[in-house]
Amino acid sequence: MSITVRYFASLREALGPVETVAWTQDLTLGRLRDQLLARGEPHAAALARGRSLRCALNQQLAQEGALIPDGAEVAFFPPVTGG
Repeated sequence: MSITVRYFASLREALGPVETVAWTQDLTLGRLRDQLLARGEPHAAALARGRSLRCALNQQLAQEGALIPDGAEVAFFPPVTGG
């Protein structure tokens, strides 16, 4: 399974605009965030559980329990982003 992860606003500054994640089992948005956190810095600071972040799955806001299909695009961004 391959997922495209996009970052916006301050997350983009810390992690870059996009990365691809390979996965071999069912994956939710919450588990994806945990896997990214486990990579250590800078992911651990940018995606920390104490930070308020929004998630989108294929350009639709989604909760962390949403199952990610193969080939999906996931976006992480702060609650308020500028243009």
